[in-house]
Amino acid sequence: MEPLSEDLQENLDRMIVESLETGCVWGLKDVDDNWALVGSTDSDTIDVIPFWSNQTFAQALCNGDWDVYTPVAIDMEEFLDDWLPGMHSDVLMVGVNWTSDLEGQEMEPLDLLEEFEAELD
Repeated sequence: MEPLSEDLQENLDRMIVESLETGCVWGLKDVDDNWALVGSTDSDTIDVIPFWSNQTFAQALCNGDWDVYTPVAIDMEEFLDDWLPGMHSDVLMVGVNWTSDLEGQEMEPLDLLEEFEAELD
């Protein structure tokens, strides 16, 4: 499998295409059923929930301080219909296909929803 790129737009495009092909996105959950949250690099008052287009990319972060997390698949329909609008309401950002160094794009959830809808049209 091709590793993630340093090009954030390429990783976003890959997230859209691969997630739609497989029918899911991947997040990280700990043993207490909490989703991984990271402080935004753009704002001190906003948190980011990172998601990946496949389990391998998500698993790459599950070491060191993050060894409490396990990759969990989220169905695309649930992600698009519930997660993204809910994250917008909760004032959370979406992390898109972050590298194992936690580097990647942060997006407003409704902007990511528009990207998926544009691909589906």
